[in-house]
Amino acid sequence: MDITPTRSVVLELKDERRAMHEGYVFLDEKCLLLAGEILRELAQYAGLQQAFGKLWDAAVAALQAAVARHGLDGLQVYPPANFGRSEVRRAPRSLMGVRLQDAELLGAALPAPPAADRSPEAEACRAAFARLAEAAVPLAAVAGNLERLSLEYRRAVRRARALQDVLLPELDRDVYEIETRLEELEQEDAIWMRRGR
Repeated sequence: MDITPTRSVVLELKDERRAMHEGYVFLDEKCLLLAGEILRELAQYAGLQQAFGKLWDAAVAALQAAVARHGLDGLQVYPPANFGRSEVRRAPRSLMGVRLQDAELLGAALPAPPAADRSPEAEACRAAFARLAEAAVPLAAVAGNLERLSLEYRRAVRRARALQDVLLPELDRDVYEIETRLEELEQEDAIWMRRGR
């Protein structure tokens, strides 16, 4: 160790250790808050995913019926839902510096241009896929939130572990070595003082 053992160095290292411990406590609390938010987002994701799955099944059934009626070529030229005036509204929020958002699709699909060979099956298919697109927006926002929360959680855990397992033990060892060296120096001084008398 290249540090000159003095009481002021010991005090500085103890202050540094106290600050690092406070940082560790903060990171530990941050991990708990992030984990709680991850659980809330997962519950919301599960509900949205379940609803999306039902809409997906309905859209696939409607697509099968429309293909059976028009054929794949006929359905490919059928006018799609018009989301030209719809917009995705995002509501940003933040948790411990992590940017989160809620999103929804605003504005219903506009009436599509008239089809040459209009049918109830194709209309049902278009409506089913429009509902699917609306359900995909909040699901995508929650999925993005989970990715960002997961990344920040892993980063905070790594930092907390580095403080707990590496930096704090190193400081404890340094403080112990300096205090041991100071005790040795004090004993040497005491011996010299006795011999000098």
